Amino acid sequence: MTTATVCKSCAAGQGGFAATLAAAFAAENLPVTVQETDCMSGCKRASTLAFRAPSKMAYLFGEITAADLPDILIFTRLYLAAPDGTLADARPIGDLRFKAIARIPA
Repeated sequence: MTTATVCKSCAAGQGGFAATLAAAFAAENLPVTVQETDCMSGCKRASTLAFRAPSKMAYLFGEITAADLPDILIFTRLYLAAPDGTLADARPIGDLRFKAIARIPA
């Protein structure tokens, strides 16, 4: 199961981004569960969003806004398709690639 976690302490989380993200995933038929959590300690690059799935690389993004939604959807499709979660080329995810804070090995 792939999970996207939105920091509910950040502005995007407080603004309902988790619900927006869940609706976008549902509209695109992307099998991703969206959850919220308290502070993810990305305050210097708030708002933060994490992606993880069993046996895959995990990703943490910062400075997320609603304007990033199209790039997040592209990232999600690539992430779901990648057996180990590694993206061979980050250019298709646009500016989101510059918002990556960390890649965490499985």
